[in-house]
Amino acid sequence: MTNDSLPLAGFLVLDLTRVLAGPYCTRLLADMGARVIKIERPGDGDETRHNVYQLEPGRGDQSTYFARVNAGKESVSVDLSNPEGRAVVVDIARHADVFIENFTPGVAARLGCDYPAIREVKPDIVYCSISGFGQSGPWRLRPAFAHITNAISGLMHLEQGDEANPRSSNLQAADMLAATHAATAILGALLRRARSGQGARLDVSMLEALVASDSVTFASVLNGGQEHGNPRPGMLVHRIGDRYLALQSVGAPDLWSRLLTVMERPELAKDPRFATRDARRTNWRALQDLIGQWLDRFESVEAALDVMDKARIPCAPVLHPAEVIASPHLAERRFFATLPHRGRGSVRVTASPYHLDGEPVHPQRPAPYRVGEHTREVLANLLGYDEARITALLTSRAIEAP
Repeated sequence: MTNDSLPLAGFLVLDLTRVLAGPYCTRLLADMGARVIKIERPGDGDETRHNVYQLEPGRGDQSTYFARVNAGKESVSVDLSNPEGRAVVVDIARHADVFIENFTPGVAARLGCDYPAIREVKPDIVYCSISGFGQSGPWRLRPAFAHITNAISGLMHLEQGDEANPRSSNLQAADMLAATHAATAILGALLRRARSGQGARLDVSMLEALVASDSVTFASVLNGGQEHGNPRPGMLVHRIGDRYLALQSVGAPDLWSRLLTVMERPELAKDPRFATRDARRTNWRALQDLIGQWLDRFESVEAALDVMDKARIPCAPVLHPAEVIASPHLAERRFFATLPHRGRGSVRVTASPYHLDGEPVHPQRPAPYRVGEHTREVLANLLGYDEARITALLTSRAIEAP
């Protein structure tokens, strides 16, 4: 698929974000064809450059984390503490359709690139701020990390359930959900701008994105009901041999009756502990033990999967990441894209999680190899700066260009 045929071809996104929530949002926009200019601080750049796993021996700025989340972007290195550097950012904003930042609330204003400042030079700008807790409220200055947001959202408590302690999660849900909600809001704002010429001020909260992702508890507690945490009734993970199987008996009509049929336990339908949905929820531990005893009869996860697939019981093996990568399903979907890498030759990254016109949506270019790799090109070709002006900015250290 060529860049010209992508939905956001011709749009310019000015990206002042770092780490995950903001960069993943702009990665999604880049995959849809937008030109994304990523502002990185001189020297180290985005801190995720220095994360694991490093792609190239002898360099510490080529992490797979950075390469995946920032594929498709251009890097312009600007020192935002330098007034001349801030002026460069404002000049780029004059050409932008979208301005996105994920500073702690108040920082953009101190740097002279908050919404009023950018709207002054680009009245129809779609300006998006992503933060841990939003731009207002008493929690707005809390550190915006997924682990912290997960704790304060109530979801860490729900996942603990009756286990001894709360625990951290590998799933960076707060960042990724905020990123996708921000991308959706940006697209909606661009559509409104196309109709009315009106720009937008978007305020996206990682906390609110996380709370909104809960399926049952918040809707219940908001209206006087109870929490529904771990263990989740009807959702079971059971060990068979040296592997684990996930099974679900709720969420669709007739799942309970199908499970009783395949278990050959029709009498459980009349057992007072399990006769109703509420009873099964209340007595889930006992029911879980009965299902587990039945699963113990199988010699392997594959044998159990074969029986339950035929009975149309939702089930799946618990896979390791390497098994997911090797799966024929994702191979057919072409979910893992291969991009060129200057030092390694190539790097594999995830695609956007949808197909467009029957084709997977892959990044159009790799992540910027060096901090400020595109500084000269952007300043010369987009802004029209001459060589003398670029040299003066380099001399004052307002910008960096390798």
